[in-house]
Amino acid sequence: METPDNKAIADAVLALVSQRGASSSACPSEVARRLAPDHWRQLMPQVREVASRLATQGEIEITQRGVAVSPQGPWTGPIRLRQPPDT
Repeated sequence: METPDNKAIADAVLALVSQRGASSSACPSEVARRLAPDHWRQLMPQVREVASRLATQGEIEITQRGVAVSPQGPWTGPIRLRQPPDT
């Protein structure tokens, strides 16, 4: 399995969040499934790490149950990715 690099993951996250728009969010697993359909589960920690960096930079927002959470976690349970409110 060829693992996508962090830039490819970041680009995929930003594209998916942009496609969803301000009124919707995306699951990190959607990114992993697009980049590695047969091995997406192994990619999940890397996708979450890249999402954390993007959220720290203010490019996306990480939520749980519709509420923004710290980009650094810790997160227990599912998270969602969305556009920051000011975009």
